[in-house]
Order: sequence, then C-alpha cells, then structure tokens
Amino acid sequence: MHLLIVEDDPRLGRLLQRLLTQERHVVDVATRGEDALECVASAPDLFDVVILDVGLPGISGLDVARRLRAAGSRVPILMLTARDGLGDRVDGLDAGADDYLVKPFAFEELSARLRALSRRASETSRETTNQLVSGPIILDETRRHVTVAGRPVELTAREFSLLECLLRHPGHALSRDQLLDMAWPFGVAVTQNTVDAFITFLRRKLGPDGAARIETVRGIGYRLVEA
Repeated sequence: MHLLIVEDDPRLGRLLQRLLTQERHVVDVATRGEDALECVASAPDLFDVVILDVGLPGISGLDVARRLRAAGSRVPILMLTARDGLGDRVDGLDAGADDYLVKPFAFEELSARLRALSRRASETSRETTNQLVSGPIILDETRRHVTVAGRPVELTAREFSLLECLLRHPGHALSRDQLLDMAWPFGVAVTQNTVDAFITFLRRKLGPDGAARIETVRGIGYRLVEA
C-alpha cells in the first residue's frame, strides 16, 4: 500500500515509517495538517490509507479529516490519538475517520487495522467499478439500479439490458440487429421495429437529460453520446 503518515512527533513518525517500509509499504510522512491536505489534494488517488494523528499543531487531525471528506476524498483514514474516551472516538469517526487507534498501541495491531482498511477499500472499489456512467446516467449492474441526475428510474429487464448495451459501447453506432443480439435472449422472435419501440420507452423513462444521450443514427441504429 502507499501510506501517508501525519504525525508531529518525529521519532514516532520515523519509527512507523521504518516498520511499515519493512512490510513492503510505500510510506510518506507529513508533520502538519496543512501538508497532509496538500499531499492528498495534489494526488487524490495516490494514497491507500492516511494514518492521521489527532493532536497536530495548527490544523488538528479532526479538522484534516473533515476537510478531506468535505473535498470529496474517500481515502481511508486511520486516526491515532492519546484520548480513549467514548466521546473522543465518536468525534473522530464523525469527522470522517474509518478507524480509531489509541496510543500507545502495538505495531501488530496497527498493521492488522491497515490490512482491514485495505480490504474494505478494495470491496468498495469493486462495487464502484460495477457502475456504467454516461453524463447524468448511472447504471449499477450489481444492484440493477439506474439513476439520471440522481433521480431513480424504474426500467423493465429489457429496457435495462438495452441501456446497458449502449453504455458499454459509448460513441459507437450500434445497428438494430446488434442491439437485438446483445439485449434480447437468443431465439426470441422479435423484429427491428421492436428495438425502435423500446428505445422510445427508454428515452421517455430517462427524461430529457437522459434521452439526449441516445442519438438516432440514420440508416443504422442508435449511439450513446460519449460523456
């Protein structure tokens, strides 16, 4: 993993960097909250986990977490603190932390928590990649759910399959025969006019924003406008 340690105690920061590097992680260290925010902002997808101390000079760890979440960052945050009260843990989690570890701690526990955060992030990433997106249209293959500009859209199984085909081939002009082959079960007796009818139904349900993404290609079929 590529880790960012945000710790103002230089001895602890160096120790964690050395131990985590020995576990074959790539480790960067920041000593101030401002530096941490700049690191994440400059490379939003670089870090797999941020190990964040609460008691930082200047911007506190809690404020760093809040600002990261407010900026839309989804990087997992493991918060370190010397405070072990229930209210302190709640504050950390409410600020946007994914996990919370009280000092002093065993390195083995830190390592195990990092692995758990990595697994969770991988599962979330897999769920996210099961989405097909074009402009305001989001099709979630796992949940078989469609939204247009955040509005849920109820589609029949065939309409869903037809939209899925178009989303999988953005910018490509797909003939009616191709759409029949991809969106209808083999052996079902349907005509090219059926595709036209279902495109009409689909456009109507997607509304103006969604319908505008589906272009008619004269003499061929249909194309989804590339986002």
